[in-house]
Amino acid sequence: MRIIYLRILLLLVVLGCTGKKELSPIENPYLPIAERKESKPHTTYYIDPNDGKDTNLGTSKEMPWKSFKPVNQLLLTEGNTIEIVSPGDFTTSLVLSGKGTKEAPITVKFASGVYNFYPELAYKAAFNISNTNDAPEALKAVAFYLLEAEHVVLNGMGAEIAFRGKTMETCIQNSKAIRIENISFDYKHPTVSEFEIATVKDHVAEAKIHADSKFDIVDSMLVWKGEGWEHKAYRLFQVFDGKNQRVARKTLPLDKLRFSKIAPDKIAIHFDKNPGFKEGLIYQNRDTFRDYAAIFTEGSKDIVWKNVDVNFMHGMGFVSQFSENITFDGLRVVPKEDSGRTCAAWADILHFSGCKGEILVKNAFLSAANDDAINVHGTHLRIVEALANNKIKVRFMHPQTYGFKAFQKGDKIEFIRATSLLPYSENTVVEATLLNPTDMELTLHSSLPANMEPNDVVENVTWTPDVTVVDNTINHISTRGILVTTRGKVHIENNTFLKTHMSAILIADDANSWFESGYVRDVTVKNNKFIDCGSPVINIHPENTEIVEGAFVHKNIKITDNQFQLATGILVGAKGTDGIMFANNSINIARDVTLKDLLYFSECDNTIVENNTITKQ
Repeated sequence: MRIIYLRILLLLVVLGCTGKKELSPIENPYLPIAERKESKPHTTYYIDPNDGKDTNLGTSKEMPWKSFKPVNQLLLTEGNTIEIVSPGDFTTSLVLSGKGTKEAPITVKFASGVYNFYPELAYKAAFNISNTNDAPEALKAVAFYLLEAEHVVLNGMGAEIAFRGKTMETCIQNSKAIRIENISFDYKHPTVSEFEIATVKDHVAEAKIHADSKFDIVDSMLVWKGEGWEHKAYRLFQVFDGKNQRVARKTLPLDKLRFSKIAPDKIAIHFDKNPGFKEGLIYQNRDTFRDYAAIFTEGSKDIVWKNVDVNFMHGMGFVSQFSENITFDGLRVVPKEDSGRTCAAWADILHFSGCKGEILVKNAFLSAANDDAINVHGTHLRIVEALANNKIKVRFMHPQTYGFKAFQKGDKIEFIRATSLLPYSENTVVEATLLNPTDMELTLHSSLPANMEPNDVVENVTWTPDVTVVDNTINHISTRGILVTTRGKVHIENNTFLKTHMSAILIADDANSWFESGYVRDVTVKNNKFIDCGSPVINIHPENTEIVEGAFVHKNIKITDNQFQLATGILVGAKGTDGIMFANNSINIARDVTLKDLLYFSECDNTIVENNTITKQ
């Protein structure tokens, strides 16, 4: 309860509603929704960050506002337009609330050009975010905040937003029918720093620091510096091999290395034994403390991202949490051309936790991340106590995921055996209460099952999406291309997976590590190209520790009409699955093998392997 109380208190302070003397609209740049004045429909407001004044009327190009402060006093209505007429600098967030209509949406338009966003005076709030919860009480700066908004179109018109410090680039909360398009996001100084090895000798390597990465040497240790942040070099690096177009994680023994500065943009790395430095390799380094999500969507519906470029984002990427119907069309996550950078995403690119409806990712180029390209999952909560014959206490178990309501009234749930990952009972939530950041109390419609065992978990069946991933390219990923664990229909077609260091596709499910649910029932992997990906290229690996004869965790996975190119490893590794079809695939491989050598099935049944061809490179 302490975290929830602090979060509410901090929000009240930020929004100016703690009972102290009320501020005037301009003095308080973030007026609470209940105190906002309703805007007249079909009104256009103009903003010029260079020549405007917030005391102007704002309704003509000749008398524009300077910042978003006056907009943040309004409850916008149908046909309202916010037009930013020239590029410039912003120190105030856009906190947009109000309702447009399908025919007359609220529209935000930017003039093309480069905008700098400085977070010091930005709207700040605390959030509990799945898989990225190292600092839930810390206030996070938000640049564009769509809160209780409906039918909004944010059109960048080609604008480039450069963030000048750690920022949640966009937050969409309790909103619906939101469309964000034709905009790009970047950092002036990314929180993933980079250097390239220039020369290597017996006990020293010289490296050139990227121009956008600022640094210092303190007590022979490399210290990275940015705008509003700094950290010592951390032992976990990623290494980009431009010659072979591969990226992989690597741990450096920093306690056995010494650093010295030899020029404003060059360092020497001293060692007794070379840990693997080679000329031309580029090393990426970050502080792995999970304090931000770059884009956070929560409690929202019908969200569309269209033709958006991300050249760098700090935090867990696009995190969508308990939201419905989310589309990414034409998303490009890649370092800016001619920037010389090799990293565009601090961690995952697209992360979906406890969503429902349809997740659609199409025509995207997802690359240069420090973690997975796409991850879709729910969350298993452990049953820790039976409180009554129809009431249980359940608990978030992973330290990165907690603090939000994982169940709501009316949600269907299943009881899952922790050891086998098999369901054994179902029920409906009548009431759900978040007791504290880790524990929830669930009152259920029917009695609890009599056969519950210690460490069993529950899964929210209602919040499990259908997933369609089509016509995308996934490249320069050090981990997995797609992780997907949902009982909804999954369709992965016409994608190109280029040299993912680990599996291109992972279908997991666990109740003992990350507690990411759940099982799959209908997966199609069709007409994709898998080029030199990690082994197994497709990994079906539920983390069950008990095998129940005649029962299977996953079912009905069809892998057909794909092209595989690989030098080592295997194509498919699977366990605990019923109904795998591997058919009509073409395999180009660099060694003499049979198809049997390339497929591994354990505790599987009804497996069909037919009409596949193998050619040698």
